Amino acid sequence: MHLRYSYRLYPTPSQRVALARTFGCARVVYNDALAVRKEARQAGLPYPKSTDLQKLVITAARKTAERAWLATVGVDPLIQSLRDLDAAYRNFFDSVSGKRAGRRVGLPVFKSRKHSRQSLRFTRNGFRIRGNGKLNLAKIGNVRVKWSRNLPAEPSSVTIVLDPAGRYHASFVVDVEPSHLPEVPAEVGIDLGLTTYAVLSNGDVIDNPRFLRRAEKKLRAAQRELSRKAKGSKNRAKAHRRVAKAHAKVADTRMDWLHKRTTRLIGENQAVYLEDLNVRGLARGRLAKSVHDAGWATFRRLLEDKAARYGRYVGIVHRAFPSSQLCADCGHRDGPKPLQVRQWACGGCGVLHDRDLNAARNILAAGQADRLNASGGPVSPGAAIPHQARPVERGTHRNASRTGAPPHTAGAAGIPRP
Repeated sequence: MHLRYSYRLYPTPSQRVALARTFGCARVVYNDALAVRKEARQAGLPYPKSTDLQKLVITAARKTAERAWLATVGVDPLIQSLRDLDAAYRNFFDSVSGKRAGRRVGLPVFKSRKHSRQSLRFTRNGFRIRGNGKLNLAKIGNVRVKWSRNLPAEPSSVTIVLDPAGRYHASFVVDVEPSHLPEVPAEVGIDLGLTTYAVLSNGDVIDNPRFLRRAEKKLRAAQRELSRKAKGSKNRAKAHRRVAKAHAKVADTRMDWLHKRTTRLIGENQAVYLEDLNVRGLARGRLAKSVHDAGWATFRRLLEDKAARYGRYVGIVHRAFPSSQLCADCGHRDGPKPLQVRQWACGGCGVLHDRDLNAARNILAAGQADRLNASGGPVSPGAAIPHQARPVERGTHRNASRTGAPPHTAGAAGIPRP
């Protein structure tokens, strides 16, 4: 399992200059290679291979007067820039052919030097971790690192990132074995919302912290200061940096909160079940700011990643499942209800339900039914649901025959906590 560990970097002024030069060279190599491939396509020539591009835009270009400055930086990040271009083309072709799921990926585009986020990657040949804790980068030097925790294994690569707030990060990739937690009998269904962030089927409620809403006053003030500065001036660049730092603080606080909540849920429950919300569609409505502030997609991704790492299971219930319309006690369906209705009495058994708690209980039941009927699950009715995590199981929704909903794939990948 490949994990990524991120740490703050504190380069000296001269090292910042060297990093800026390397960022620029990697960007130029990427754009030159992309231009060569575009010209070959327009001329009807064969698709240039990666080795030919490397010889053309790096080896040969460094000997010309126009690109002689490419020799002043390490060659490793330049080669990795070409690998990124290959990956961009591969993602495009896989998306067109249907091999890549999700949103359609377009053709690669040229990189701009005005982009607020810059990155470059070093492989084993381009970096070393010194005995004094500093990170040695080829033709840049020993950079000071804030080691917030130890690396669990020898890193295979490191990506240097300059974010819009002007902070430098080193992101290491390590290969480790999954560390499964002891099995526990608890399973939980989660109903996500905006008034309260989540209601669990066991009755627990997670309040919505609303990080962006709480920071709006400071963000508006910083944005007003930015709008008053003359375009192209140094003061505008400083004001832009202050706006970026304010947004970065909100994003970092939200991510820290999400990590703590998801870690606790994975540690206390053997299986977690969620509803497949249409976050992209909800983010286009009148509640767009609140939906983005909630970070539901990140919450789900972190749960799936940690489940794969710690031997847990995350089940996703299809979005067509009427979790707010069914009675969790008798199964009677009362029909759709407006959002302002927070409590309702079942027309079949008369039980008074809290809307969110009832939905969470229905999600738990539907997720357990999907897992029970999944490939590799128990055959005999009434057999115990296996507690061993199966992050790539495929389950059929219990109402798929009635709603026409397709089977859902609950996948997970190993991405660590930063």
